[in-house]
Amino acid sequence: MSKNKKQQKTNVMRILSQAKIPYEAHYYDTSDGDLSGTAVAKKLGEDVASVYKTLVCRAHSGAFYVFVIPVADSLNLKKAASAVGEKSVEMIPQKELLPNTGYIHGGCSPVGMKKPYPTTIHQDAENLPVFYVSAGKVGAQVGVNPKTLAELIGAGFTDLVA
Repeated sequence: MSKNKKQQKTNVMRILSQAKIPYEAHYYDTSDGDLSGTAVAKKLGEDVASVYKTLVCRAHSGAFYVFVIPVADSLNLKKAASAVGEKSVEMIPQKELLPNTGYIHGGCSPVGMKKPYPTTIHQDAENLPVFYVSAGKVGAQVGVNPKTLAELIGAGFTDLVA
């Protein structure tokens, strides 16, 4: 894609740079309106198994948790709750995403949220040399080593998908 104003450095990229974590910025066209994870993977020219989405849930206790899973998969809420030691978790309504994380739907990153919520990454990422997560803005992704990212944000790895 040609250089344009969309290719500005995001807060996620700044955080990774400050932490001296190598990453690669990737930008994709959003003009067709298809922001599904599988479409993003195709636009990036990457294997869908290496592109991950960031989901925010609220537990029965009221605590927030972040789960990072492959874009083609669905979060198993029972496995997610078990992973964080809660009775149950549910996805937060989309309207609550921006005020609680600072990110909009389609641009939610596990890096740089308003508050550092406990984060768990699906176990398959642990074996990847690079995986792709949102750069904090629709149309931008970062490719980063999953273990390095997990260390930065204090995340663990476990089975989270159905």
